[in-house]
Amino acid sequence: MKNMRRQTGLSKLIHTLAAALLASMACATAAAGCPRKDALNTARVLAVVATTTPRVGLKSFPQTLPLDDHEVVLTFDDGPWPPTTRRVLAALARECVRATFFLIGKSASAHPDLVRRIAAEGHSIGHHTWSHPSLARIPAEQAVEQINRGIAADEMALHGVATTTPSTPFFRFPGFESTPATLDLLQSRGIVVFGADLWASDWDPMTPKQELKLITDRLENAHKGIILLHDSKARTAAMLPAFLRYLRDHHYRVVHLVSAAPGARAGLTAKPANKSPN
Repeated sequence: MKNMRRQTGLSKLIHTLAAALLASMACATAAAGCPRKDALNTARVLAVVATTTPRVGLKSFPQTLPLDDHEVVLTFDDGPWPPTTRRVLAALARECVRATFFLIGKSASAHPDLVRRIAAEGHSIGHHTWSHPSLARIPAEQAVEQINRGIAADEMALHGVATTTPSTPFFRFPGFESTPATLDLLQSRGIVVFGADLWASDWDPMTPKQELKLITDRLENAHKGIILLHDSKARTAAMLPAFLRYLRDHHYRVVHLVSAAPGARAGLTAKPANKSPN
């Protein structure tokens, strides 16, 4: 029994060290491969652990990721959408930063080449249901089907296998509308549920200039956090280059999220929940 416990502890330690090493190597590779000396760059890679960070984002939950002051995580919902997702990818590539894309399964099925491009350029792939309904407003069995079908479609686009076990276990509810049952289901499957700490409200009609002011004002108030954007919105694609330059000029650092190895550990930054926009 003691030997088994030692082996289990050693296995967990190896997983933890491996995750840290891979994260460090990924960040170093990203920085080394950037052709522009004045680019924003990816500052570090954060391995997210489902067992200790099952739900993050202060707009929905009482805790978020352990980010330092002036650290941000860039996340994009509702893609892939070729006319705008390609522009978003180009802006990110120019500044050598990596983001997390929460994909709609139906769109992933329609544009698998673009899904594979997102992954090939170093971004993380999360999941956002099959067709973007509110999972809190449909029967429970339909909500589960939306989750599973969306994951399977994303995995099929990525790897050619329609599995409901995501290679990157990240999920975001459409409209942040969850239920206790769906939250428990995802946690039992080791899938991290992402809310956000601040957002650009890019679902509302506005110009790119107005969106830039809105998100930078909110960021100056929050100082850090998980930022929600939509790569399906033309205004966001147009605004993004200026926003990335703003981050660089104001000394913000971009953190790239990856899935941690099983058995690894990570802390939480606990804060009061805040479900309303800044």
